[in-house]
Amino acid sequence: MSDNPVLLAEERSEFGKGAARRARRAGKVPTVLYGHGQDPRHLDVPGHDLFLIVRGTKNALVELKIDGKTQLALVKDVQVHPVRRDILHADFQAVKAGEKVDVEVALVVTGESAPGTVHSVEEFTILVKAPATSIPESLEVSIEGLEAGAAVRVSDLTLPAGVEVELDPETVIVAVQEAAAEESEEADEAPAEGDAE
Repeated sequence: MSDNPVLLAEERSEFGKGAARRARRAGKVPTVLYGHGQDPRHLDVPGHDLFLIVRGTKNALVELKIDGKTQLALVKDVQVHPVRRDILHADFQAVKAGEKVDVEVALVVTGESAPGTVHSVEEFTILVKAPATSIPESLEVSIEGLEAGAAVRVSDLTLPAGVEVELDPETVIVAVQEAAAEESEEADEAPAEGDAE
């Protein structure tokens, strides 16, 4: 039994804005499934179920049940209403177990650099090639104790088994520099709220 969430998908026979609106009124999200050299398939999936799957996670892997058959798929793109925040449309990429896919993975900075230094993040996400069934949620970048002038590069990343980065190994992810003295002085001299001008 797989641990991937299952979405019951229906083939869509109607297209256009009117059909999409009708699907949304019925609680469905219009989606497209593409990949493996097949023609794109237009599907409707339950909106609430999809929302629960993609909420707080990127690169979600799902099992689409279409006409009794199961297709493993990666959620590639989700369009969300700017005000209501409900999902308007989603794209799925068909994948197979063991296949490697290109995905953006978040970089998470951990630790504290040396006292008197600050760090700047140069890359917030990184493109990796990972097995479709074991895509990392994020990659940790430790800056613990790093001195001014230090830099963490792509080559310093600890990657899970089977995950590759195609970026130049010398690409800087996080740079550490001395904290600017003026910044801390300005903070000390800033008038307290409510002081007369």
